[in-house]
Amino acid sequence: MSELKLTYPGYVCAPYLHNHESVELKEKWMSSKNIQNLYFVTGTFSNDSKPYFADFANHYMVAKFRDSHDVGKDLSKYNQAKTSFVFNINNDLFSREVSGETNFVSVYYLEYGAQQDLEEIAHILLKREKVKAAGLGSMDMVCTTPSKFTFPYSDKIVVIEVTSEKGHQSVKKYCEQTRRDANRKGLIMTNMLSLSILERLK
Repeated sequence: MSELKLTYPGYVCAPYLHNHESVELKEKWMSSKNIQNLYFVTGTFSNDSKPYFADFANHYMVAKFRDSHDVGKDLSKYNQAKTSFVFNINNDLFSREVSGETNFVSVYYLEYGAQQDLEEIAHILLKREKVKAAGLGSMDMVCTTPSKFTFPYSDKIVVIEVTSEKGHQSVKKYCEQTRRDANRKGLIMTNMLSLSILERLK
């Protein structure tokens, strides 16, 4: 009997390197029923997380998916030299209607966190009116040459979607203020990756 694997919804961040694998993966995801939204983005890693991800790229495709198992198969088929990140959301903090289009996705990690801390984070994020969705989960990485360093916080990842008419620098400051609000409550939430949406592909 085959082992039953749990699957989750979430986000995947795959490097767009203008090569065969990137183009084929984009075409696959644009026609896939598993992919809800697909964006072309600029990715910026924080100074705290850069040492763990030395092979980062500048441009990525970010997809919001329904089933992590299917995404894993896609990344295995179109594996690349630079790391792809899969954020499995196993605790959907909230999702709500906000006017306008998502133009920023911010990824954080918690250095520790009990259940009451997660409830506090959800409460803080709910008060930020530009935050469209927030989820907590874990991170998997896919790469042809795996990193020598293990990222120690991959099981405590927070992902938020932000909707704003303002420019990316302004939205990044908004997210930074949100992080500081959490830290003032004693919740050590550290920025890992900021994704500025340049174009919606799907």
